[in-house]
Amino acid sequence: QVQLVESGGGWVQPGGSLRLSCAAPGSIFRLSGMGWYRQAPGKQRELVAAITRGGSTNYADSVKGRFTISRDNAKNTAYLQMNSLKPEDTAVYYCNAKFPVGGFDYWGQGTQVTVSS
Repeated sequence: QVQLVESGGGWVQPGGSLRLSCAAPGSIFRLSGMGWYRQAPGKQRELVAAITRGGSTNYADSVKGRFTISRDNAKNTAYLQMNSLKPEDTAVYYCNAKFPVGGFDYWGQGTQVTVSS
């Protein structure tokens, strides 16, 4: 059973924008911090951005000023707005929900983001 559902990936030219969405069950979303991770070929998975239940955010240095994470608690959905995209942003992006009971992690299926000319 799919627990988190991602959408919004695709191909874009350098300098372009994409918006990723992650829908979660309300029972998970309302108690969880949300995050976006990515993994590029030959590289380790990295945390791109995270947002707590209270709305505090943090970002990887490589995306600061270009990416924005947000959450809509009424829709049980997290977003990642990606602007000024670079080829090095190319990766599979995964949504994560960190459920506080037992520190259990839920994951999306992954969505490919490709930035190239």
